[in-house]
Amino acid sequence: MLLYVILEDFLKVAQKKAGYEQVITPHIGSKELYMTSGHYEKYGEDSFQPIETPSEGETFLLKPMNCPHHCEIYNSRPWSYKELPKRFAEFGTVYRYEQSGELHGLTRVRGFTQDDAHIFCTPDQLDQEFKNVIDLVLYVFGSLGFDNFEAQVSIRDPKKPEKYIGNTKNWELAEAAIISAAKEKKLNFIIEEGEAAFYGPKLDFMVKDALGRKWQLGTIQVDYNLPERFELNYKGSDNELHRPVMIHRAPFGSLERFVAILLEHTGGNFPLWLSPNQVSILCVSEKHEKYAKKVLSFLENHEIRAFIDNRNETIGKKIREAEMSKVPFMLIIGEKEAESDNVSVRKHHEGDMGVMETKSFVEIINKEISKSISNFEY
Repeated sequence: MLLYVILEDFLKVAQKKAGYEQVITPHIGSKELYMTSGHYEKYGEDSFQPIETPSEGETFLLKPMNCPHHCEIYNSRPWSYKELPKRFAEFGTVYRYEQSGELHGLTRVRGFTQDDAHIFCTPDQLDQEFKNVIDLVLYVFGSLGFDNFEAQVSIRDPKKPEKYIGNTKNWELAEAAIISAAKEKKLNFIIEEGEAAFYGPKLDFMVKDALGRKWQLGTIQVDYNLPERFELNYKGSDNELHRPVMIHRAPFGSLERFVAILLEHTGGNFPLWLSPNQVSILCVSEKHEKYAKKVLSFLENHEIRAFIDNRNETIGKKIREAEMSKVPFMLIIGEKEAESDNVSVRKHHEGDMGVMETKSFVEIINKEISKSISNFEY
């Protein structure tokens, strides 16, 4: 849960800087909504059973996708070209009925949360907006240590037109836009036929973890078709109505799967800013608990995640278990530390760092966090 929240907060900060507006949509939607979007036709068999309400003929589904809901938010009022691009972001939980044999830990589940966003822009804005999203994905990967990846341009299979919606011209425009942006950003990419979403082509980021396994994480999609199906429009400079282009994007993909892959990739050795428990406060004996609580309160007031280990065990055993748990820092508190209002500091993998004031330790923590993320400012 802590990893989930830290990752969510991390992306919310980046999204705010990039001009996204946070939204929330319901966990259910009317069947007609997904029939309009095409999701019911394409994925109805992979959805949970429709929910019949007490009202006759009223049917709802557990939400399989966030995009139809974001189209409805966009469609709730008129827009001018001067107000675009409009960027809606949501950590939205969606539900899909995966077969029991396909379920696997957190990597394949029936309910998962997407770091989803949809950008509604003019055709002239498409290229820059798409490249901006590439920058965001690269920022996320760089901050989390995923430097071994390749980009995949997923396009339609021209031999199976029944798999897709929309006309050929729009598909060609969308595919050309993705390939152009990928080239401009100098991505190492391959083109895969038949891997597009049913409504548009996409740029997928295939990441290799520490064990050499390949995972699809971030994805960016260009969509001319849902704006058509939902009759989205904006008033242009010519005072006429025009269709916006829609960009779907999710740097993490599924937060559950991202957490699972991150755990495997790092082996639990998280960067300090991401570690759920940054500091373990180890009491030499129970009589030092009062001072330990004072130190804990000080750290928490400086937004440092810490906990007290006051078990009736030897300090040596507590240190070994903290090392095995990969807690980045340990604070040893005994008689001398309590009397002098100091802490004895140990660092994971490096050992003893000496005795210091708690305030000095906080400065070390803040400096290390700043250093670890300064190379990937967004």
